[in-house]
Amino acid sequence: MSSQPRLPASSQLREIEPLEPLLVNGSQTLRASPFDEQSAVLHYWRILRKRRWYVLVTLAVIFGISVVVGLTSTRIYEASSKLAIYPESTSAVDLKDSENGTSGYDNDLALQTQASILLSDTLALKVIDTMHLDRDARFTDKKSTGPVPISPRTHDDAQTVALLRGFRGGLKVEPVPGTRIVLVSYSHPDPRLATDIVNTLVQTFIEANVRSKYESATQTSEWLSKELSDLKVKVEASEEKLVGYQKEHGILGIDDKQNIVTAKLDELNKELTAAETDRIHQESNYKFAMSADPAVSENTDPLERDPLLDKLLEKENDINTQYAQLTTQFGSGYPKVAELSNQLKQLRAEIADEQTRIRHRLRSEYLAAAQREKMLSTALEQQKQEANKLNESAIEYSVLKRDADSNHQLYDSLLKKLKQAGIAAGLRSSNIRVVDVAQVPDLPSSPHLSRILAFGLLLGLGGGVALALVIENLDTTISNVDEAKAICTLPALGMIPLQGSVANGGPKNGLSDPPIYSLVTYAQPRSAAAESFRALRTSILHSSFGTPPRVILVTSSLPREGKSTISANSAIVMAQRGSRVLLVDGDLREPAIANMFGITPKGGLSNIIDDSQRFEDVVVPLPNVPNLNILASGRTTSQPAELLGSSKMKEYISRWRSEFDFVIIDTPPCLSFTDAVLLSREADGVMLVARWGQTTKAALRAASDLLLQVNARMIGLVLNAYDLSAVPYDHAYRSEYYAKMNLRKFL
Repeated sequence: MSSQPRLPASSQLREIEPLEPLLVNGSQTLRASPFDEQSAVLHYWRILRKRRWYVLVTLAVIFGISVVVGLTSTRIYEASSKLAIYPESTSAVDLKDSENGTSGYDNDLALQTQASILLSDTLALKVIDTMHLDRDARFTDKKSTGPVPISPRTHDDAQTVALLRGFRGGLKVEPVPGTRIVLVSYSHPDPRLATDIVNTLVQTFIEANVRSKYESATQTSEWLSKELSDLKVKVEASEEKLVGYQKEHGILGIDDKQNIVTAKLDELNKELTAAETDRIHQESNYKFAMSADPAVSENTDPLERDPLLDKLLEKENDINTQYAQLTTQFGSGYPKVAELSNQLKQLRAEIADEQTRIRHRLRSEYLAAAQREKMLSTALEQQKQEANKLNESAIEYSVLKRDADSNHQLYDSLLKKLKQAGIAAGLRSSNIRVVDVAQVPDLPSSPHLSRILAFGLLLGLGGGVALALVIENLDTTISNVDEAKAICTLPALGMIPLQGSVANGGPKNGLSDPPIYSLVTYAQPRSAAAESFRALRTSILHSSFGTPPRVILVTSSLPREGKSTISANSAIVMAQRGSRVLLVDGDLREPAIANMFGITPKGGLSNIIDDSQRFEDVVVPLPNVPNLNILASGRTTSQPAELLGSSKMKEYISRWRSEFDFVIIDTPPCLSFTDAVLLSREADGVMLVARWGQTTKAALRAASDLLLQVNARMIGLVLNAYDLSAVPYDHAYRSEYYAKMNLRKFL
């Protein structure tokens, strides 16, 4: 092949400001990644974006399960009744209103006691027997106990235990805090059965309460009847002694209260007291009426006021009101005003006459009351003298009388209690009242579909997020540039975004028809992927001080990581810059360059190394990409490593270095084969390719260590197939990234 004139070095390397600063000591680093400055929240958001399908699928599955559970679960209906439980009487014969309560009554303790009774097995068995629940298929099928034969049951019976367990499973009794209300509820798939059970339970509870009070009252009545029989004998004996003593000592009357002398003395004492009170009252009225202040005299006790005076005063007030209104409206000269003035004068004269008459009447009443008081006082003194004579023989009489009275009072008290006990037993009263009767529920109480769906939504979302985070932690592949740089300790030369197929209709001369997506720099030169390769070209040109590397070896850690695509597109953008480029397919095991460009060479690298062909005969220039020459892999050989490591290969590399501006050698994966390791020492620079989401951290670290151990001239790392939609940049970094690519396309 005839040599073509090369561009001068100054044309190949334009003096521009590097876009990524270089490290001292000969190694390059990229600008500090904006990912280092991102918050933890943004980091987790990127993980969720990347693993969004795990989150969505988990959410859909769990939410779907919750929908199925909510729609297929058995509908449970709850019927409720409210009871008002008032304080019970402390005695069975106390007929006070239970609603008024009693002193020292503990409402909470009483409600808890009644709630325990409602939950008791005895009451439950009564309801089961009353409603024949042991033979009700709606009840027994729910608990799978089956019908129970009609026979006496005990609490130790296994079938009874099963029935009680099933009955208590749906029963709920809750005292309402701060009130005397107890809420009784029962839950069952059959709303009618639940309602019947609640109402039957409440009715049975009230009947049991009434029966308990009736039995208590009956027992009390029987005891009182026996005690009254004995006490009646004592009363009769004490009264006989009292009557005999009265006859013996001439004491008239049945007792001291009905004794003539004593009764008269008491009567005179009462009349004297009343007379004194009357006299004081009349004297007070008289003095009050005789007061010099007319206003005071008019404000006498309403009980002592004369009706006529009340009417006169009321009429005076009315005329005064009319007089004031007309005077204000028409003046004092108005005829009606003069007429009202005359009426006031006449009315006030009548009021004065009536007040004088009242004063005379009050004086007469006062003098009469004083005379009556004096007469009663004299009569009382005379009666006291007679009573003193009687008291000398009444000492023993008083003792007998007190004994008789005491027995009689006790008898009367017990007799009253006996009657009360009989009434209480007959009334069948209860301190428990039904506030609300249970009604058949229209809507089920469970399952709560909205709650189940909300729980399923939250659980699905939380489970999806957790699964995404777990998978992210278990993922050992490379997920971002910073991670790759930290693992292999190499600078990042560039990131190639993930790309799809190129549209039909590309150029046909020298390339495939249509061109495959790998040659994006040729098929879509204005795309973001093409700009990424131009950015990679700039990084290669500035990867070292002085002249850039001319022989560049491209390898990866494992197969299918895109090293051939990187090699081909890098060669194209180098040639588009005006440099003479040789692209060598150094992968003698699985060559891809020829197929990628759609060419059929007559020979290749293996042919020229074994001297079966000349280099000029097998190298293929591409007319549609000026300055780009391709050397295919050649025929298949059984010893590719020996050919690549031979002295002949070294001679050709030296020759190419002098004939071309850049030589790009595509080699097999370095961890799978030794080809790349053998050639790495002959290259001016080695690019290590890693694929986002595929290359493992261990493989990348091993490949980097292997190449560094043989002193390969590593120029950096290329992260291929980077999915920008799965791991998005922040706004500032995205803007900076595309600004760099816009600058680099002018290089």
